[in-house]
Amino acid sequence: MTIVPTGTDIAAAAPAGKGVGPLLRAWRERRRVSQLELALRADSSARHISFVETGRSRPSEEMVLRLAEHLDVPVRERNSLLLAAGYAPHYPETPLDDPALDALREGLERLIQGYEPYPALVVDAGYDVVAANRGITMLLDGVPESLLQPPLNAMRLTLHPRGMAPRIRNLGEWRGHLLAQMERQIALHRSEPLRALYEEVAAYPAPERTAAGDDGDSGDEPSSSVPYFALPMRIEHDGRVLSFVSSISTFNTPMDVTVSELAIETFLPADPATAKYLHALGD
Repeated sequence: MTIVPTGTDIAAAAPAGKGVGPLLRAWRERRRVSQLELALRADSSARHISFVETGRSRPSEEMVLRLAEHLDVPVRERNSLLLAAGYAPHYPETPLDDPALDALREGLERLIQGYEPYPALVVDAGYDVVAANRGITMLLDGVPESLLQPPLNAMRLTLHPRGMAPRIRNLGEWRGHLLAQMERQIALHRSEPLRALYEEVAAYPAPERTAAGDDGDSGDEPSSSVPYFALPMRIEHDGRVLSFVSSISTFNTPMDVTVSELAIETFLPADPATAKYLHALGD
């Protein structure tokens, strides 16, 4: 998922119904770009950018798209800018089960299956699980059926007190990481469902630190012996503590809203013991 600086929601910075100018200004300020710098990037003038932002000039459809591109505005929000300027949306929003996306779905399935025995999944903009491999199924061992009814939600499964949370040994750190990630997404996307999900999972009970801290361990290899290169998720499975670091990928230059909001999350073993254990399970 694209990571952007945390900040005020665009919707709060520029209320809907006030035209494209305030929305563009909010995105420019979010990116910390001056009117002159944006004008140079978009082959325009600072005067014209100022007139657009104040409503004295109506930008062409091409100009809206050009400014949105240089401000790295998400695809869904580019459509919102066009609508605010009086134009039709430029990017389609194709349902994921549409035959037009057959090749995409098949490619994603092959990709995450090829990543086995390591866990991998695909989520949409609301963190609902679109696809998952057998490695993810392994991590969900012990999660009650009530939480496994579709649509599965990755944040809810991870942080719910009856989900994976009780088995995550460094839940305090991992919970903070996930909530911060959601905050960044809320700052980028004007999504009420995402905000509602954040409020739900943030209200789940926070972990209490034991005398040994969140990282009290049992298993083949103490965590202190591993020089982690990124924050790991350390989770118990079948009497062992497995350590993973996650990587998130999105599509480059997407031309469809649905595709632009898909994210592929892969979990890489963070230590040799975890890699060895997963390969043994896969044999």
